[in-house]
Amino acid sequence: MSEHRVASPAVESPRAALETDRGASRSFWVASALLAGIVAWMGSGFIIDRETDVGQVAAEAPQPPSVVVRQSAATTVQLSFSAQGQALPERDSEIVTEAAGTVVSLPVRKGQVIERGDVIARLDARRAEAALAQAEEERSRAQRELDNATTLLDRGAGTADRVAQARASLAAAEAQVSSAQETLSNFTIVAPFAGSIEDLLLNDGEYAAAGTSVARIVDSDPVTVAIQIPQQSREWIAPRQAAQVDFITGQSREGVVNFVAEAASPETRTFLAEITIDNADGAIRSGVSAEVTIPTREETAHFVEASVISLSSEGAIGVKAVEDDIVHFHEVEVVRAEVGGVWVSGLPQTARIITVGQGFVREGETVRPQAEEARQPQQASAAPPEVEATR
Repeated sequence: MSEHRVASPAVESPRAALETDRGASRSFWVASALLAGIVAWMGSGFIIDRETDVGQVAAEAPQPPSVVVRQSAATTVQLSFSAQGQALPERDSEIVTEAAGTVVSLPVRKGQVIERGDVIARLDARRAEAALAQAEEERSRAQRELDNATTLLDRGAGTADRVAQARASLAAAEAQVSSAQETLSNFTIVAPFAGSIEDLLLNDGEYAAAGTSVARIVDSDPVTVAIQIPQQSREWIAPRQAAQVDFITGQSREGVVNFVAEAASPETRTFLAEITIDNADGAIRSGVSAEVTIPTREETAHFVEASVISLSSEGAIGVKAVEDDIVHFHEVEVVRAEVGGVWVSGLPQTARIITVGQGFVREGETVRPQAEEARQPQQASAAPPEVEATR
């Protein structure tokens, strides 16, 4: 019996099937093309975005900072020296006795205005008056002797020696009279100069020895104001300069510098100066405080607010200005101070001074200056920035 075998269908591998299937092959290539497209799209988008970002960064680069400037021109200002002083009297003296005796009369009182030669006090002078009377009697006797000797000489009965002796006796008697008169005058104390009685140091009936103070007299016409000048200002002050003197009492007077010391005080290293002021009416009292202002010289300077002043890194004070849109730092010196600002020297004749923003820019930096007149209302009313150190 013969056997019949049925042949089984052959099983193909997936790879073989894929190679023989044309539809599957097309799907593979389509997928590959899509993947390549996606990669190309993503790469092109990154490049485009990067180029866009670089362009935006370049377009958004910061501009130079903006500052507000004011055109300033230098002007001539009068500089002056000011100092505090004190009014002093022309003379302030204590009157003393040259003789000893009891006070018998005080015809003045405290505060009384007196003239030169007015009697201040009288002492008991009875002994001095007796001595004067005796000296005068002796002088009369010597005069008679000289007359007799001269008559005898004329008649030939006298000698020249006798006449000479009588003349010498008369001269001695006259000297005694002069001495007695001077001694008597010392018992009357008179004012040596005009002024006011500041104090009386004796009373009626009190005994005063020779050299005892009787009264204090003050002469306040003219009045002198004494000030101290520092070493750095001494060269600007000289005699005969005019001075304005404002007293603490509210009075103001014109004066003249009449003395400036050549040597400084060893204790303070300052120079004494005195200003003389007419005080015929006696309105200026001795001892009151005063402020003296002496014009010294003229100088060219700019007026700036204190907020405009800056400090350099070395600590020098200065003002920042703009020239050709570049910041320049100019060292300055304050030559005069006022309520609203200061006068400074060291700037060019004309300058564009930075008034707002100077604390945020440095020397050599490029800026965008904006004229102060063109500022917006809200900017104009803004408070000025504080002084900043130059960076």
